[in-house]
Amino acid sequence: MDKIIELLLAKGKGILAADESNRTAAKRLSSVSVEDTEENRRLYRNLFLSTPDIEKYISGVILYKETLGQKDNNGVSFVEVLQKKGIVPGIKVDLGVKDFPGLPGEKITEGLDGLRGRVKEYYKKGARFAKWRAVITIGENIPTRECIHTNAIILALYSKICQEEGLVPIVEPEVLLDGKHSIERAEEVTTNTISEVFYQAKRYSVDRSKMILKTSMVLPGKESKEASNEEIAKATVRTLKNSVPEEVPGVVFLSGGQGPKEATEHLNEITKLEPLPWELAFSYARALQGPSLEIWRGKEENVKAAQEKFVERLKESVLADKGEL
Repeated sequence: MDKIIELLLAKGKGILAADESNRTAAKRLSSVSVEDTEENRRLYRNLFLSTPDIEKYISGVILYKETLGQKDNNGVSFVEVLQKKGIVPGIKVDLGVKDFPGLPGEKITEGLDGLRGRVKEYYKKGARFAKWRAVITIGENIPTRECIHTNAIILALYSKICQEEGLVPIVEPEVLLDGKHSIERAEEVTTNTISEVFYQAKRYSVDRSKMILKTSMVLPGKESKEASNEEIAKATVRTLKNSVPEEVPGVVFLSGGQGPKEATEHLNEITKLEPLPWELAFSYARALQGPSLEIWRGKEENVKAAQEKFVERLKESVLADKGEL
C-alpha cells in the first residue's frame, strides 16, 4: 500500500478523475451531440486513456466500474493499458448521492452494503486505490451537524474496508460551489467537514497515514461576490492546516465545477504559498477533459487534436502544481 501511495503522489503528476457514472457520462456526451451508448462511452474513455505520453503527467486514473471491464481500440483492457504506462488504476466504489432522509436540501452517499465484495472484485480486476465522494451543500441552515457527521462516519467505514482489502482509500468530502455563501462561510464549512472526516477515521481505526484526501478548494458560492486567486489560496491553505493531520501523506484538489482556467490558476496560487507537510496535487475531471471533449465531438478525425489539447491541459496543471504557471 505504501508503494501505491508513493506512486500516486509522485511529484509533478496528478490523478485523472475519469470515473463519471454512466448517467454523468451521458450528459457529457450529450453536450457535444454524441449519442449515449456503451460504445460511445468506451470511445470517450479511450480518447483520454490512449493519449500518448500521459504517464509523464498522470500517476493514477480513477475509473468507473464499466470502464474497468472495457478495452481500448486495440482490444487491450484499459487496466492493462494504464499498467503498461506505470499509471495506477483506481475505482469509484460509492453508489452515488441520495437525498438525506429528514434533512431537506442535504445528501448522503450510498454504497456501504456489499462494499467489501465489490472491493475484492475490483482488486482482482487490477484496481489498487478507490474513491468515495460525499457531498456537502451550503445554504440556509445547512449543512447540519448530522449531515457532516453521518457522511464522515460513512467515509471512515469505506476507508477501513478498503485498507483491509488492499486498496488505498481516497476520501472526497466535496463542499459544493453552488449557493450564495461567502468565502468565509466556505472556509468554515470545509474546515469543519474535513476535521470531522479525519476524527471519524481515527475513531474507526483507519490508518490515516495510508489514505489520501481529495478536497474542494475554498471558494465563495457561484452566486456570491467573487474572491481573488490569492484570497482563495490563503483560505484553502488555512483550511488544510486547521483540519488535516500531518500523518496524511497527500491532498489532491478536485475542480468542483470550476472552469479549466480557474482551477489551474487557483492551484498555482495555492502551491506558491508556504510549504505544507503534505504532497499536493490535482485530481480533475472536467477541468482536464472538457476542452478536449469540445474538440472531439465523437469524430475519429478529431481524436489527434483532442488528445493534443488534453496533453496541453495536463502540462498546464503540472506547472500549476509546482507554482510555476
